[in-house]
Amino acid sequence: MLHLRLIAPADRTEDVVQLIEKTVGTTHLVVLPGAARNPVGDVVMCDVAREAGDELIAGLRRLGLDATGSIAVENIDLSLSERADKAEEEAPGEGADAVLWEHLADATHEESTLSITYVAFLTLATMIAACGVVLDNAILIVGAMAVGPEFGPLAGLSTALVQRHRRLAARSLIALLVGFAVAMLVTVGFSFFMDAVGLFTKAQLEADRPNTGFVYAYDWFSFVVAVLAGAAGTLSLTSSKSGALVGVAISVTTVPAAANAAVALSYGDTNQTWGSTVQLLLNLAGILLAATLTLLAQKWLWSTQKKSRQTI
Repeated sequence: MLHLRLIAPADRTEDVVQLIEKTVGTTHLVVLPGAARNPVGDVVMCDVAREAGDELIAGLRRLGLDATGSIAVENIDLSLSERADKAEEEAPGEGADAVLWEHLADATHEESTLSITYVAFLTLATMIAACGVVLDNAILIVGAMAVGPEFGPLAGLSTALVQRHRRLAARSLIALLVGFAVAMLVTVGFSFFMDAVGLFTKAQLEADRPNTGFVYAYDWFSFVVAVLAGAAGTLSLTSSKSGALVGVAISVTTVPAAANAAVALSYGDTNQTWGSTVQLLLNLAGILLAATLTLLAQKWLWSTQKKSRQTI
């Protein structure tokens, strides 16, 4: 269940209440006339089944409530109410399958913004991975994968493509490209420093690396795994399964490939630089393709369910 707290101008409150009452899957409607002070208006609260949430939020936005008042949405972790149980039963479909597009756009907007924190995480992840590839240490590679925040801009870009949101697409693409460019550039400098103090050597990079050689040895499996991870990551976002997203981050070779390319570039190893770059691009392309197709499939399936309900 979702909890909505709304602020509506007094002259729009009745429209808001009517919309809530006619939306299947809503309950616990509360109206507090004149309770809001900034902005001035009435406070309206209700609970709605997750599968009916997107339709209700879209209707509220059509009423202009996001401009003249406020729409706040919270997840309800526990609701002990027979009315809530009935609302969930009446609502179409399953809550786990529902996509809250407004929530997804807002979440990916935050995750895909080029910020100091985002660049710092990506840079630190790339430097950790650089240590991993030189030492042939799989644990460091896995750790770097978990730290890397690159799935945020990829999810934002796929959401923007599906929703045709140009500004979100541009923001996500800038975060992705600038983030990796800065992270790789800093890692090149980090590699020079580590070589100067004797902790990195070219011999270590070019030696047999059974645990991390896959980072620059690209093949079709790289693309296939990226596609599967992209689909799983998108489902984890739309269903709020954050634990699954961590698993997705550990399954793709984006940050390690960027790190290997940076270290190889610092030593002039064009073979590993090229291989790592192709590996990075294959993974990014696979994730983006799968994420976009997954969102399109979810959008089509949900619209099909809505049409089938209307014909019953």
